[in-house]
Amino acid sequence: MPADKPQRPFFEEIDFQPTPLGDLALRRRIVASLEDTEVYEITLGGGFLMSSLFTAVEIALADLALNGREGPLDVVVGGLGLGYTAQAALRYPAVRSLAVVEVLSPVIEWHSRGLVPLGPVLTADPRCRFLHGDFFARAADPATGFDPAMPGAKWHAVLLDIDHSPSNLLDETNAAFYRPEGLLRLAAQLHPGGIFAMWSDGPPDEEFLQSLHEVFPAARAETVRFPNPLLEEESSSTVYLAPR
Repeated sequence: MPADKPQRPFFEEIDFQPTPLGDLALRRRIVASLEDTEVYEITLGGGFLMSSLFTAVEIALADLALNGREGPLDVVVGGLGLGYTAQAALRYPAVRSLAVVEVLSPVIEWHSRGLVPLGPVLTADPRCRFLHGDFFARAADPATGFDPAMPGAKWHAVLLDIDHSPSNLLDETNAAFYRPEGLLRLAAQLHPGGIFAMWSDGPPDEEFLQSLHEVFPAARAETVRFPNPLLEEESSSTVYLAPR
Protein backbone atom coordinates (compact mmCIF):
# COMPACT_ATOMS: atom_id res chain seq x y z
CA MET A 1 0.00 0.00 0.00
CA PRO A 2 1.58 3.35 -1.04
CA ALA A 3 2.67 5.70 1.70
CA ASP A 4 0.56 8.78 2.24
CA LYS A 5 1.82 11.84 0.39
CA PRO A 6 3.40 14.24 2.88
CA GLN A 7 1.32 17.32 3.53
CA ARG A 8 2.88 20.71 2.98
CA PRO A 9 2.60 23.09 5.94
CA PHE A 10 -0.15 25.68 5.99
CA PHE A 11 2.51 28.38 6.32
CA GLU A 12 6.20 28.46 5.52
CA GLU A 13 8.84 31.12 5.08
CA ILE A 14 10.72 29.96 2.00
CA ASP A 15 13.44 32.59 2.14
CA PHE A 16 14.41 35.59 4.26
CA GLN A 17 17.24 37.98 3.44
CA PRO A 18 18.22 41.49 4.56
CA THR A 19 18.53 44.04 1.75
CA PRO A 20 19.34 47.77 1.56
CA LEU A 21 15.59 48.39 1.21
CA GLY A 22 14.65 46.32 4.26
CA ASP A 23 14.16 42.67 5.18
CA LEU A 24 12.90 40.67 2.22
CA ALA A 25 10.84 37.50 2.67
CA LEU A 26 9.17 34.95 0.41
CA ARG A 27 6.30 33.12 2.06
CA ARG A 28 3.79 30.45 1.11
CA ARG A 29 0.50 29.97 2.90
CA ILE A 30 -2.75 28.03 2.53
CA VAL A 31 -5.86 30.19 2.88
CA ALA A 32 -8.44 27.83 4.34
CA SER A 33 -11.29 30.31 3.91
CA LEU A 34 -10.67 30.29 0.14
CA GLU A 35 -10.97 26.54 -0.35
CA ASP A 36 -7.36 25.94 0.70
CA THR A 37 -5.94 28.23 -1.99
CA GLU A 38 -2.15 28.23 -2.06
CA VAL A 39 -0.79 31.78 -1.94
CA TYR A 40 2.76 33.05 -2.43
CA GLU A 41 3.62 36.47 -1.06
CA ILE A 42 6.61 38.79 -0.90
CA THR A 43 7.16 41.19 1.97
CA LEU A 44 9.73 43.98 2.15
CA GLY A 45 10.50 45.90 5.32
CA GLY A 46 7.57 44.23 7.02
CA GLY A 47 5.04 45.42 4.42
CA PHE A 48 3.35 43.43 1.68
CA LEU A 49 4.93 43.86 -1.75
CA MET A 50 3.20 41.21 -3.86
CA SER A 51 0.71 38.36 -3.47
CA SER A 52 -0.28 35.65 -5.94
CA LEU A 53 -3.85 36.17 -4.73
CA PHE A 54 -4.00 39.56 -6.47
CA THR A 55 -2.55 39.48 -9.98
CA ALA A 56 -5.27 41.00 -12.17
CA VAL A 57 -3.68 44.44 -12.42
CA GLU A 58 -0.16 43.07 -12.99
CA ILE A 59 -1.56 41.10 -15.94
CA ALA A 60 -3.64 44.07 -17.14
CA LEU A 61 -0.47 46.17 -17.17
CA ALA A 62 0.92 44.00 -19.97
CA ASP A 63 -2.38 43.52 -21.76
CA LEU A 64 -3.31 47.22 -21.88
CA ALA A 65 0.15 48.14 -23.18
CA LEU A 66 0.72 45.33 -25.70
CA ASN A 67 -2.66 44.24 -27.02
CA GLY A 68 -2.98 45.09 -30.72
CA ARG A 69 0.67 46.07 -31.18
CA GLU A 70 2.49 44.56 -34.13
CA GLY A 71 5.88 42.98 -33.69
CA PRO A 72 8.60 42.29 -33.38
CA LEU A 73 8.55 43.97 -29.97
CA ASP A 74 11.40 44.48 -27.52
CA VAL A 75 9.97 45.01 -24.04
CA VAL A 76 11.34 46.04 -20.63
CA VAL A 77 9.61 45.10 -17.39
CA GLY A 78 10.68 47.06 -14.33
CA GLY A 79 10.27 44.87 -11.26
CA LEU A 80 10.08 41.07 -11.36
CA GLY A 81 7.97 40.35 -8.27
CA LEU A 82 6.24 36.99 -8.70
CA GLY A 83 6.54 37.26 -12.47
CA TYR A 84 2.93 37.85 -13.51
CA THR A 85 3.56 40.93 -15.69
CA ALA A 86 6.48 39.20 -17.40
CA GLN A 87 4.42 36.07 -18.03
CA ALA A 88 1.53 38.13 -19.43
CA ALA A 89 3.90 39.93 -21.82
CA LEU A 90 5.38 36.65 -23.04
CA ARG A 91 1.92 35.43 -24.04
CA TYR A 92 2.13 37.79 -27.01
CA PRO A 93 3.90 36.15 -29.96
CA ALA A 94 4.82 39.65 -31.18
CA VAL A 95 7.21 40.01 -28.21
CA ARG A 96 10.69 39.24 -29.54
CA SER A 97 12.61 39.93 -26.33
CA LEU A 98 11.78 40.70 -22.71
CA ALA A 99 14.30 42.24 -20.32
CA VAL A 100 13.21 42.19 -16.67
CA VAL A 101 15.14 44.67 -14.52
CA GLU A 102 15.13 43.78 -10.82
CA VAL A 103 17.15 45.50 -8.07
CA LEU A 104 16.74 42.72 -5.49
CA SER A 105 18.96 39.80 -6.46
CA PRO A 106 17.12 37.30 -4.18
CA VAL A 107 13.97 37.79 -6.27
CA ILE A 108 15.87 36.75 -9.38
CA GLU A 109 17.29 33.77 -7.49
CA TRP A 110 13.80 32.63 -6.45
CA HIS A 111 12.78 32.41 -10.10
CA SER A 112 16.03 30.84 -11.25
CA ARG A 113 15.76 28.17 -8.53
CA GLY A 114 12.07 27.48 -9.15
CA LEU A 115 11.00 28.61 -5.68
CA VAL A 116 8.02 30.54 -7.07
CA PRO A 117 5.36 29.08 -9.40
CA LEU A 118 6.25 31.12 -12.50
CA GLY A 119 10.01 30.72 -12.16
CA PRO A 120 10.23 27.65 -14.43
CA VAL A 121 7.91 29.28 -16.98
CA LEU A 122 9.98 32.45 -17.30
CA THR A 123 13.40 30.81 -17.24
CA ALA A 124 12.34 28.32 -19.94
CA ASP A 125 11.36 31.06 -22.40
CA PRO A 126 14.42 32.05 -24.49
CA ARG A 127 12.96 35.51 -25.08
CA CYS A 128 13.14 36.37 -21.36
CA ARG A 129 16.21 37.46 -19.45
CA PHE A 130 16.64 38.81 -15.93
CA LEU A 131 18.88 41.85 -15.41
CA HIS A 132 20.04 42.63 -11.89
CA GLY A 133 20.06 46.40 -11.49
CA ASP A 134 18.23 49.56 -10.50
CA PHE A 135 15.44 50.30 -12.98
CA PHE A 136 15.33 53.98 -11.98
CA ALA A 137 19.07 54.50 -12.38
CA ARG A 138 18.94 52.90 -15.83
CA ALA A 139 15.87 54.92 -16.82
CA ALA A 140 17.83 58.08 -15.97
CA ASP A 141 20.78 57.12 -18.21
CA PRO A 142 19.69 56.75 -21.86
CA ALA A 143 23.31 56.44 -23.04
CA THR A 144 23.70 53.17 -21.15
CA GLY A 145 20.05 52.19 -21.00
CA PHE A 146 18.27 49.30 -19.38
CA ASP A 147 20.59 46.59 -20.70
CA PRO A 148 24.32 47.38 -20.28
CA ALA A 149 25.06 44.77 -22.95
CA MET A 150 23.10 46.93 -25.44
CA PRO A 151 24.11 50.55 -24.70
CA GLY A 152 21.64 53.09 -26.03
CA ALA A 153 19.10 50.47 -27.12
CA LYS A 154 15.53 51.58 -27.70
CA TRP A 155 12.42 49.65 -26.71
CA HIS A 156 8.87 49.29 -27.96
CA ALA A 157 7.35 49.11 -24.47
CA VAL A 158 8.46 49.74 -20.89
CA LEU A 159 6.17 48.26 -18.21
CA LEU A 160 6.81 49.40 -14.63
CA ASP A 161 5.59 47.79 -11.41
CA ILE A 162 7.90 48.70 -8.52
CA ASP A 163 6.71 51.51 -6.23
CA HIS A 164 3.26 51.37 -4.64
CA SER A 165 2.39 54.66 -6.35
CA PRO A 166 4.10 57.89 -7.50
CA SER A 167 3.69 59.23 -3.96
CA ASN A 168 4.27 55.99 -2.01
CA LEU A 169 7.82 54.95 -2.86
CA LEU A 170 9.91 51.99 -1.79
CA ASP A 171 12.95 54.28 -1.90
CA GLU A 172 12.77 58.09 -1.80
CA THR A 173 15.58 58.31 -4.37
CA ASN A 174 13.03 57.09 -6.94
CA ALA A 175 11.08 60.37 -6.70
CA ALA A 176 12.98 62.10 -9.52
CA PHE A 177 11.73 59.53 -12.02
CA TYR A 178 8.12 60.68 -11.63
CA ARG A 179 8.86 64.29 -12.55
CA PRO A 180 8.94 65.52 -16.18
CA GLU A 181 12.76 65.50 -16.32
CA GLY A 182 12.88 61.84 -15.29
CA LEU A 183 10.11 60.87 -17.68
CA LEU A 184 11.91 62.62 -20.54
CA ARG A 185 14.96 60.41 -19.97
CA LEU A 186 12.73 57.37 -20.07
CA ALA A 187 10.99 58.54 -23.25
CA ALA A 188 14.38 58.85 -24.93
CA GLN A 189 14.71 55.06 -24.61
CA LEU A 190 11.44 54.34 -26.46
CA HIS A 191 11.03 53.88 -30.18
CA PRO A 192 8.69 56.39 -31.83
CA GLY A 193 5.25 54.92 -31.31
CA GLY A 194 6.44 52.99 -28.25
CA ILE A 195 4.62 53.03 -24.93
CA PHE A 196 5.34 53.46 -21.24
CA ALA A 197 2.87 51.78 -18.89
CA MET A 198 2.86 51.68 -15.08
CA TRP A 199 0.95 49.97 -12.27
CA SER A 200 -0.07 52.04 -9.25
CA ASP A 201 -2.09 51.20 -6.16
CA GLY A 202 -5.08 53.41 -5.52
CA PRO A 203 -6.86 55.98 -7.72
CA PRO A 204 -5.22 58.09 -10.47
CA ASP A 205 -2.74 60.67 -9.23
CA GLU A 206 -3.51 63.99 -10.95
CA GLU A 207 -0.09 65.48 -10.23
CA PHE A 208 1.65 62.51 -11.85
CA LEU A 209 -0.77 62.63 -14.80
CA GLN A 210 0.22 66.25 -15.34
CA SER A 211 3.89 65.26 -15.38
CA LEU A 212 3.10 62.51 -17.89
CA HIS A 213 1.22 64.95 -20.12
CA GLU A 214 4.25 67.22 -20.30
CA VAL A 215 6.20 64.37 -21.91
CA PHE A 216 3.50 62.10 -23.38
CA PRO A 217 0.57 64.29 -24.52
CA ALA A 218 -1.82 61.33 -24.98
CA ALA A 219 -1.16 59.78 -21.55
CA ARG A 220 -4.16 58.48 -19.63
CA ALA A 221 -5.04 56.52 -16.51
CA GLU A 222 -7.12 53.32 -16.62
CA THR A 223 -8.85 52.06 -13.47
CA VAL A 224 -8.67 48.27 -13.21
CA ARG A 225 -11.19 46.65 -10.89
CA PHE A 226 -10.83 43.16 -9.48
CA PRO A 227 -12.51 40.97 -6.86
CA ASN A 228 -10.98 40.95 -3.39
CA PRO A 229 -12.00 37.64 -1.80
CA LEU A 230 -10.43 38.54 1.54
CA LEU A 231 -12.60 41.64 1.93
CA GLU A 232 -15.49 40.14 -0.04
CA GLU A 233 -15.73 43.26 -2.16
CA GLU A 234 -14.26 44.86 -5.27
CA SER A 235 -10.89 46.60 -5.18
CA SER A 236 -9.16 48.71 -7.81
CA SER A 237 -5.77 49.96 -8.91
CA THR A 238 -4.53 52.20 -11.73
CA VAL A 239 -2.60 51.54 -14.91
CA TYR A 240 -1.06 54.60 -16.55
CA LEU A 241 -0.61 54.39 -20.33
CA ALA A 242 1.68 56.84 -22.08
CA PRO A 243 2.27 56.28 -25.82
CA ARG A 244 5.14 58.21 -27.31
